[in-house]
Amino acid sequence: MVKELSLDTLVVSSNNNDQHNASVAPLYQTTTFKQKSVSDLGEYDYTRSGNPTRTQLESQLSIIMKAEKTFAVTSGMGCLDVITRLLKPGDEVIAGDDLYGGTHRLLTFLNKTGAIKLKIIDTTNPQLVKSTLSQNTKMIFLESPTNPLIKVIDLPKISEFLKTNYPNCISVFDNTMMSPLLLSPLKYVDIQYESATKYLNGHHDIMAGVIATNSKKLSQDLFFIINATGCGLAPFDSWLLLRGLKTLSIRFERQQSNAIKLTNWLESLGFKVNYPGLKSHPQYQVHNSYNKGFGAVFSFETKSIKTSERIVEGTKLFGVTVSFGAVNSLISMPCRMSHASIDPETRAEREFPEDLIRVCVGIEDSDDLIEDLKQSLLNSGAIREINGKLIRSDLSKL
Repeated sequence: MVKELSLDTLVVSSNNNDQHNASVAPLYQTTTFKQKSVSDLGEYDYTRSGNPTRTQLESQLSIIMKAEKTFAVTSGMGCLDVITRLLKPGDEVIAGDDLYGGTHRLLTFLNKTGAIKLKIIDTTNPQLVKSTLSQNTKMIFLESPTNPLIKVIDLPKISEFLKTNYPNCISVFDNTMMSPLLLSPLKYVDIQYESATKYLNGHHDIMAGVIATNSKKLSQDLFFIINATGCGLAPFDSWLLLRGLKTLSIRFERQQSNAIKLTNWLESLGFKVNYPGLKSHPQYQVHNSYNKGFGAVFSFETKSIKTSERIVEGTKLFGVTVSFGAVNSLISMPCRMSHASIDPETRAEREFPEDLIRVCVGIEDSDDLIEDLKQSLLNSGAIREINGKLIRSDLSKL
């Protein structure tokens, strides 16, 4: 029996059918393809419908994601737009209450316009998911760990219940946080999608999204929508994503290692840190039951909005920006940035801390990152140094 290659190897290995045997898949930067005749269109005719470079990328992604079919589109939100077009007007949809802010924005918009009937619930509660599902539910959106509260859902348990009781409900999972290295969601759900802008590419120099499925029917429907709307990923972006994939494993390994060190350090100072790699995380065991690792995104609280602002703005190595998954470390305040589209009342209902700081760890030296956070925490007043020992300040009364 031939040993199955590991993902560490598969992300690097990429065979192509180039006529000149190029070791790197060539870029077909063309819109149209000449036909042999009016009746023989050949494999490609127009890049909106298909392009050799995008085909190479999608084939590589299918192997990595253990999917029968994978589609590359223009962004992670482009994935969501394509997927929601599978629904009919008025279809009932369930979504988690801590999904990415852009996901929340699009789904609530569709709900307001009557395109769907949306139910937002805490999907970390399996019993609540079970009691909310009905024969009217046509699609459910899941994400784990969630962004930015880093909550974990029991995906195997929810999946088993869906397949047994509601097999016609399309289950959709956003796997951007874990990447295919740590989780293969198609073992549990119908559709997996990721913002390839993040870890898959890893350099924040393109925008891209990936949709994967093992369903022939869903594959046909998804391709029709992508071709009809013209949102397939452009050739050059496809080529750049192919290049980025080659270093996914080594990048992610370093990022996760750094995240583990940073979260343990912050927790040792007394901060409440949200990260599935910490045993203090309430769903630590659940996460470990079906994931191969913890990722490189975490959040923590200071109990003071002003202090959080000073911490974020006081860092030097961490870029103050939205998004995550790049080789360089990033920091942000979700309530002011990536999740600002969620109104304050809704954030309060969901117990979303306004002082929350999200950290997206890169591949820099971990000691340098800790030192940078240390100086920012000291300058902000979040911690003090007494006799050479770092002490967390009591900011709860500020």
